Amino acid sequence: MAFEYAPAPESRAIVDIAPSYGLFIDGEFTEGSGGGLNKTVSPSTEEVLAEYTQASTADVDRAVRAARKAFEKWSALPGSERAKYLFRIARIIQERSRELAVLETLDNGKPIKETRDTDLPLVAAHFFYYAGWADKLSHAGYGADPKPLGVAGQVIPWNFPLLMLAWKIAPALATGNTVVLKPAETTPLSALFFADICRQAGLPRGVVNIVTGDGATGAALVGHPDIDKVAFTGSTAVGKAIARQIAGTDKKVTLELGGKGANIVFDDAPVDQAVEGIVTGIFFNQGQVCCAGSRLLVQESVHDELLDSLKRRLSTLRVGDPLDKNTDLGAINSAEQLARITALAETGEAEGAQRWSPDCELPSAGYWFAPTLFTNVTQAHTIARDEIFGPVLSVLTFRTPEEAVAKANNTQYGLSAGIWTEKGSRILAVANRLRAGVVWANTFNKFDPTSPFGGYKESGYGREGGRHGLEAYLDV
Repeated sequence: MAFEYAPAPESRAIVDIAPSYGLFIDGEFTEGSGGGLNKTVSPSTEEVLAEYTQASTADVDRAVRAARKAFEKWSALPGSERAKYLFRIARIIQERSRELAVLETLDNGKPIKETRDTDLPLVAAHFFYYAGWADKLSHAGYGADPKPLGVAGQVIPWNFPLLMLAWKIAPALATGNTVVLKPAETTPLSALFFADICRQAGLPRGVVNIVTGDGATGAALVGHPDIDKVAFTGSTAVGKAIARQIAGTDKKVTLELGGKGANIVFDDAPVDQAVEGIVTGIFFNQGQVCCAGSRLLVQESVHDELLDSLKRRLSTLRVGDPLDKNTDLGAINSAEQLARITALAETGEAEGAQRWSPDCELPSAGYWFAPTLFTNVTQAHTIARDEIFGPVLSVLTFRTPEEAVAKANNTQYGLSAGIWTEKGSRILAVANRLRAGVVWANTFNKFDPTSPFGGYKESGYGREGGRHGLEAYLDV
C-alpha cells in the first residue's frame, strides 16, 4: 500500500514582492527612460507577480557608465577588501535564503525543495568560494599580478536565475571587475532582490548594476562599446548571435549554451542507483537544465530490467504546486517553453518513437508537462538530436563500450555526460573518450563552486567555476 502525502505548502508570506520595479543603476533603483513595463508571472498559477522596467539603450548606457566610473576605485582595492564585501553578500544570502527560495519558486516554477536545498546553498557557496580567491589571485596561475578586464556585461537565463547570477557576479567582483547584469525576461525578481542585498552589504555604488528587459536589452548590453567582457548562459542560437555581434572587437567572451547529455548505463551498474541518477539527470528542474541527461544509453542486456524499474520510479513522482515541499516536478517556466516541449514530443511520436508517461493529474492553471520517456528511439529521431529543455527522456541502446562512446559523441553538443558502472577502469576509459565538458560517474547533476563547468562544440566555450572561472575575468 503506497503512502499518501498530505499537502505541505511553504508560506509565501515571507516574500514581499513590490507591484513594480525599476532598474538598479549606480547603487539606486531608478525609472527607465523609455517608460516601458513588462509583467512577470508565476508559471504554476499564471498570476502576475509584478511589473518590471524594460531597459532602453539609453538605460544600458547609463548602467555601463556607472560601472566604468566604479571600476577605477573597485579594481584599486586590495583583494582582501573586495573579499569582505563578497563574504558579506554570501552571509546575507544565507540569512535570507528562505525568502529567496520562495521567491525563486514563485517566479521560476521549480519545486521549493530544489530552490531551498540546491539553488540557495550553491549561490552562497559561490560567493564564499570566490571571496577566498580575491586576495590570492597572484597564486591562481595567471601571472604574478593579474589585472581585471574592466566592465563585464552578463546575460543570464531563466532556469537557474539566482545561481547563474552567482556564477557570473562572484568571480567578476573577486577579480576586480564591475558588472552590468541582465536577468531573463521571465525571471527578473531574484536579480532585483539581489540588488537590495548589494545595498544591504554596503557594496560601493556602481559595482553591480541590474538592467531588466527582453532580448533587445541584452543585445544593447552585449553590443555596448565600453563593455570589456561578455558572459552569456542560454540557448545556442542566441550564443551564436552574440558571437557574431562581438566578432572583430576586443571583447573577451564566455558562452555556456545548450546540451544533449548522454547518460550511459552499463550492464554491471547498480540498477536502483542508476534509476535515481537518471531521474535526477532529466527531471531535476523539469528537465530545464542545459546539462540534463536527456539521452539515456542503456546496454541491451539490461534494457528491459532498467526500463521496468525506471517506469515504476516515475510513477511515484509528484507533479504539482511548486511551493509544496513534497513536489518533485513543478511548472514549466513559460507558455512559450511549454509549446516548444509539446511540439518536440509530438514530433517524437510522429517519427515512430514510443511515448510513455505515468498517470498523473496536472493542475488546470499554469504551464505543466508530465514526465515523459520515449523508447524505440534512434539517432535519426529529432528528439535524440534537438535540445528539448523539458522533462522528456529519449532511450537508446548499445552493445559495446565503443558503440556507447560513438553514440554519446554523435551530437552537435558537448556539455555533459554520465557513466554508470561498478568498474573504475571502465569509468576512466570511457570518460577520457567522451567529448563533454563535465562527465559524472555514478551520479548526475552534482555541482560545486570549486569545479569548472563548460562545454565543447555548440555547447559553447570558456569555463565557469573553480580556479578556471577566474581566467575569464582577468587580462591574461
